[in-house]
Amino acid sequence: MILEEFAELGLSEATLHALQAKGFETPSPIQRLTIPVMMQSEADIIGQAQTGTGKTAAFGLPIIEQLIPQHKTVQALILVPTRELAIQVTDEIQSFRRQGLKVTPIYGGAAIQEQLRRLASGVDIVVGTPGRILDHLGRGTLDLSQLKWLVLDEADEMLNMGFIDDVDEIISYANDKRRIMLFSATMPQRISELAGKYMHNVEHIKVQNKQLANDLTDQIYFEVRESDKFDALTRIIDVEQDFYGIVFCRTKVAVDLVVNNLIERGYAAEGLHGDVSQAMREKILGKFRKRHCSILVATDVAARGIDVSNLTHVVNYSLPQDFESYVHRIGRTGRAGNEGMAITFITPSEYRAFTAMQHQVKTNIRKEQLPSAQDVVEVKKAKIREDIADIITYETYSDYLDMAAEILAGNKPEIALAAMLRLAFKAQLDESNYPEIRRIDVDRRGTVRLFIALGKVDGYRPKMIVDLLKKECNISDRRIDDVKCMDTFSFASIPFEDAEKAIKKLNSIKKLQQDDRPLVSIAKEDTPQNDRPKSAVADRPKRKPSSKPRNR
Repeated sequence: MILEEFAELGLSEATLHALQAKGFETPSPIQRLTIPVMMQSEADIIGQAQTGTGKTAAFGLPIIEQLIPQHKTVQALILVPTRELAIQVTDEIQSFRRQGLKVTPIYGGAAIQEQLRRLASGVDIVVGTPGRILDHLGRGTLDLSQLKWLVLDEADEMLNMGFIDDVDEIISYANDKRRIMLFSATMPQRISELAGKYMHNVEHIKVQNKQLANDLTDQIYFEVRESDKFDALTRIIDVEQDFYGIVFCRTKVAVDLVVNNLIERGYAAEGLHGDVSQAMREKILGKFRKRHCSILVATDVAARGIDVSNLTHVVNYSLPQDFESYVHRIGRTGRAGNEGMAITFITPSEYRAFTAMQHQVKTNIRKEQLPSAQDVVEVKKAKIREDIADIITYETYSDYLDMAAEILAGNKPEIALAAMLRLAFKAQLDESNYPEIRRIDVDRRGTVRLFIALGKVDGYRPKMIVDLLKKECNISDRRIDDVKCMDTFSFASIPFEDAEKAIKKLNSIKKLQQDDRPLVSIAKEDTPQNDRPKSAVADRPKRKPSSKPRNR
């Protein structure tokens, strides 16, 4: 039997073949929990799961299985917060290949005449944004009297965008026998009130917190002054040669400023905020999805509904306003088995708010050290060596051989090459050209700095050091801070009261011992210069080379 685990959920052979053609293998947690309830009961559903967990298939597949295409009245209405999400959900449902099924997206910013024509011709499923759906209901061009399923997707986002009163009114148009499926990453009070008002015989489905905070997303933060944020951002981008991510800012002004500064320095960047027209928005997203630009700077509202695969980074340039926003932001990376990194910049005045948010996230967000100017220069040197090796390998130098011979005629090869490098890369390879990012000292009294004789050559990264202390010493990851991995050793800060126990425990694990020296001890004040700590970003293992050239 194909896709046995999906078959066990009660899906038909035709649907299983469609899933197999799309590359599905096993159900995600939200799919495994939701599909049987929708297929085998009449209960309403409240499902708590974040973006990117497979919610569309979780509610879409049971609707497709049970719906009989008639093209007379709308049988299912799926409400989503943004135009992009309306299009994505429509495409996803259509990709399941149910013969005779008619699905249409309805959203603002598009010609209403075409929507009127589609609705008049008859559709089975409508996917739409609250404002335009309410418009059609008011015109009498959308009839919900025979509605069987009403899905509220990303309900907390609709609340944040001010649509919740529209949603309330839309529900009042539907017949009383409809089932409601409400999905939300978080459950603010207003969403709970809406559910209590309209939903009955409710089945609560919740993906556990450890699944909400994706294990594949490494979450770190940097303490940085507001005036140093932009230079911090460019250093991170520079040391990550395959950076492909979203940079979140709180205001439109900040988005424009960051984008303009990035472009001025030669980075391929685009910006999204509320003043960007729908046509321009779609053009920008098209460029970003095709990686014609690798950096998208956006406000929270403008980024809602964006679903882009394989993002390597999410950068919180501005601290999220609340826990819910943080969850939605970082949920865009670390998907489909790919590792991702969520980076947050914290200014001194934001530290208290960040600490409170970190407590709600219930996962470790590590403090790390920003890449230094030396880190950036070393990465750029490595990239130059790599590019030169590629040119030699693929013999794409023939047009320059005559000029090379002229230059070499009166100079030693190493001098000629050094001069060429200076001419081409002087500014990039001069550490003095990188502005100083001043260190912020935070009061960390009550902690002990550990020296651990395990480093990168042993296969360790910061997250693995955290996991080691957590597993072997029973120290909460929220109490482990400022982890740094060098070639042959690492550092970590832990509470004073845990230090003696941790040192004793780790030094007793024989399989970790490499010689007669203690594995763990209290660190000395100074770090040896020949093994200087580098940033967590710079120390990450290199990703497999991308088939796309880097956009600089």
